[in-house]
Amino acid sequence: MKAAVLSNVNMNALIRLLGRKVETCQIEGYGNELGILMDPDSSYREFDADYTFLFLDLMELIEHDLDPERAAGRVAGWFDSLEGALRPEKIYYISDAYLWGPELSVVQDPGRKAALEGIWQKRLEDLCGRHGNVRILPWRRLAESMGEENCFSLKMWYMGKILLSNEAQKRLCGLILEMLDREARVPKKLLLLDLDNTLWGGLAGEKDHTPIELSEEHSGLAYKNLQRVILQMRRQGVLLAIVSKNNEADVAEILEGHPHMVLRPGDFVAKRINWAPKHENIRAIAEELNLGLESFVFWDDNPAERQLVKELLPQVEVPDFPERPEDLAPAMAAVYERYFAKPVLTAEDREKTAQYAANAARRQVQESAGSYEEYLKNLEIQAVRVKPQLYVERLAQLMNKTNQFNLTTRRYTRAQVEELVRDPGRRVYLYRVADRFGDNGIVAAAVADCTGDVPVLEEFVMSCRVMGKRIEDALVEDMERALREEGFGQLRGRYYPTAKNGPVERLYERLGYEKTADLEQGGREYEIQLENIPKRMYYVKVRRED
Repeated sequence: MKAAVLSNVNMNALIRLLGRKVETCQIEGYGNELGILMDPDSSYREFDADYTFLFLDLMELIEHDLDPERAAGRVAGWFDSLEGALRPEKIYYISDAYLWGPELSVVQDPGRKAALEGIWQKRLEDLCGRHGNVRILPWRRLAESMGEENCFSLKMWYMGKILLSNEAQKRLCGLILEMLDREARVPKKLLLLDLDNTLWGGLAGEKDHTPIELSEEHSGLAYKNLQRVILQMRRQGVLLAIVSKNNEADVAEILEGHPHMVLRPGDFVAKRINWAPKHENIRAIAEELNLGLESFVFWDDNPAERQLVKELLPQVEVPDFPERPEDLAPAMAAVYERYFAKPVLTAEDREKTAQYAANAARRQVQESAGSYEEYLKNLEIQAVRVKPQLYVERLAQLMNKTNQFNLTTRRYTRAQVEELVRDPGRRVYLYRVADRFGDNGIVAAAVADCTGDVPVLEEFVMSCRVMGKRIEDALVEDMERALREEGFGQLRGRYYPTAKNGPVERLYERLGYEKTADLEQGGREYEIQLENIPKRMYYVKVRRED
């Protein structure tokens, strides 16, 4: 990773700190952040940073003029200039607003500070909405947690326009490193939750003797706040499941009827409430949801249960559990930041729980169907080919996080994904899939290299949640038809084996392709004549978005 920090105040010390951890553009000076961005001959452009962090002191940007109308004009001018300098293949983090200056202490209008910060925040959020490669650097939260007396230093400001104290610069450097780590890692998908003394205090089956702790006061409030954190995580794409040694009827009474339960049955995509060993239940959930154990995080108050899962299921992450109830909510927030947080939340992320609930309904239809073909017909599956330019973030997610249905398992930076979308020699196919139970979102992508006489399907990935329904047959046929309409007579496809993509090992053979070559690393190349596509049995209607 190559990073750069640009600012309108002196950040040289932070740049040196960051340079100890990642390759960092050593830009000295400050106050010309937009000029550096736009100058094709600047050292910044020569450095070619993958990630650029723009830290802006709002008070300096508005030139200490606290009139909202004039401030809005200066902020608008800055954002307009910035937008013209953005390069689509790069990632930009821009600090959110925190207004600080000695003159604020005598401003009698209590809403002035918030109004000026709101001007910046609105423009920043609008910019993020228009550009998928722009993120918010949550600097404000850091400043609030430290307090102004610890975060800012008038002495250092007067010495050299250094806005932040030494400790604040260290913490800001840590925040930047956290964002870089978030860009690089594959986030976990599912949080496995115990119940007794975990989501609530006490035991579900002992309510006649000792009511469970879950309320708006004392320790009960600590458990309720934990649930509030988890609910927000669920709304941001974290899947939830229950793994509890308990009587199901006792648990159902609390989940459905307790007045202080924040999490309800519909918030969980799977439940294993029984007396079986927890590692067995976790394996069963992985099989039920078609998810790898490496995507699970296990949260349980019992150290013996945690140790057993660590030993028998080493792929599952098992964080420590806090000793005091008041630490529950902060500890869960740390779990989210460490394992689940993503650089960008897509629409698919926010709808994950509903999608997995719909999968449960599909399984019920499958169990009641007389045949597999009848089941597929009853689903009424539709696939829509969408414009990849509008969904670059989701395309990057699919390419980098799909393992089972992935023909080559190559990974791409966001810049490379942008290049694929813009490359006139390649065709990028992106599909949204829905059925009568709901919208699965954008779940399949493929890339065809059309620079030669015979196009080559370089990539083909599909989310595991729609596997097993012959959807891939319909999508391949749609791509074949599109390439034939362009005048191509053949299509080649490649497969490279990995530890996880065994389910698609024979895909091309099943679709009627002939093997034409052995490739390095155990790979194989296949080819088909587009005028002689065999009859394939699927039950999917495919159309284009336009």
